[in-house]
Amino acid sequence: MTIKAKLKWTDGMQFVARADDGSAVIMDSRDGRSGPAPMEMVLMGVAGCTAIDVVSIMQKKRADISRFEVTIEGEQAENHPKRFTRIKVVYTLYGTGIKPKAVEQAIELSEKKYCSATASLNAEVEHAYEIKDA
Repeated sequence: MTIKAKLKWTDGMQFVARADDGSAVIMDSRDGRSGPAPMEMVLMGVAGCTAIDVVSIMQKKRADISRFEVTIEGEQAENHPKRFTRIKVVYTLYGTGIKPKAVEQAIELSEKKYCSATASLNAEVEHAYEIKDA
């Protein structure tokens, strides 16, 4: 399966990032702040990926989740390319029938089997580029 996205520069360091299905988000530098910076979006992608996994797994375990939050923080290396060296994810679940052991199992399944965002951060990925004339 191929996933596509396209960015268009608007002004300064601001870009409109559009997914292949047409949904869009504004991306900016940390100085511009009109939208998340690229590395913040990486964290949001990991948080969203694992959140979907955990909610899905917990629903299959018949937990009645009334509220769910994921807080994520990443520490970056000091030198370029300033990749993440540590990521911490905090899951907060509210509801009934939520067993701590079941939540641990759901998180572990997400981290080790299902979350493609986390797996992508941990993988060697082939990179290629092409330059087109306008």
